[in-house]
Amino acid sequence: MGSVLALLSSTLWGAADFFGGKLSKKYSPFLVLSMTQAIGLLFGITLVLLSGELFGSNPPQAFGDGGYFVPGAIAGVMGYLGLICLYAGLSTGRMGVVSPISALSGVIPLTVALVAGEVLTRGQAIGVVLALAGAFCASGPELSQGLSPKPLFLALGAAAGFGTALTFMTIGSESSALMTMVMMRATTLFITIGLILRYRTIGKFEKAEVPVLIFIGVADFLANLLLGAATNFGLVSLVMVLGSIYPVVTALLAFKFLNERLHRVQYIGIFLAVSGVALIAAA
Repeated sequence: MGSVLALLSSTLWGAADFFGGKLSKKYSPFLVLSMTQAIGLLFGITLVLLSGELFGSNPPQAFGDGGYFVPGAIAGVMGYLGLICLYAGLSTGRMGVVSPISALSGVIPLTVALVAGEVLTRGQAIGVVLALAGAFCASGPELSQGLSPKPLFLALGAAAGFGTALTFMTIGSESSALMTMVMMRATTLFITIGLILRYRTIGKFEKAEVPVLIFIGVADFLANLLLGAATNFGLVSLVMVLGSIYPVVTALLAFKFLNERLHRVQYIGIFLAVSGVALIAAA
């Protein structure tokens, strides 16, 4: 169950990154991120009201050991910084390069989980290495041909932000995955308001782009929610790796809709990622 939820999370994240990066080529990444985060918050509040999670006889713990409030707030800030780096990188570099490098975020929660005492079988460990290597290999051609420093550093910044956010998402999800994600979006609302005041605009997006903005906001929220829920159904280390192969989806969408040519090493990367997932599932 945890593996399925993590893979669905990767699919949604990859699609959200593709469309978010595409919009960021036309509009400021800050404005795209602000709008989609606000939409994600509204979607999360709607889910809370429909589920009645806060109003039941046993509401989730907000504060204290295992509570969702502080971890959710930290994850929100770090995830927001990661997204700013990612969208800025996607708008300046090739999507099939920036997104795979940002997938190294999975190394951070993986390391934390292993240090905390999780133990992988030999098959699972090999699958983890293959999956992470496969996600990264898609960037090989551009790196060898001289990738400019700016998108590279932005991608690494995204990896650091996402990895830290994923770690605290796991902690908050012990109490409530849904409330942790809502807390993340509520925290970033203040940053969103500040950016709107800074730019004195909400982006002046065209009407045809509103459905895309809604999709990005909802897909990003659901991806976080599914991954947070997945941590309660299996080893956190494996779940986080499976949730980090979203660059495969982004690269394939860029190939399909933007005609970005996939090089041989990128095909190898996709094969390695799929093989890693298969090994993890089999183990």
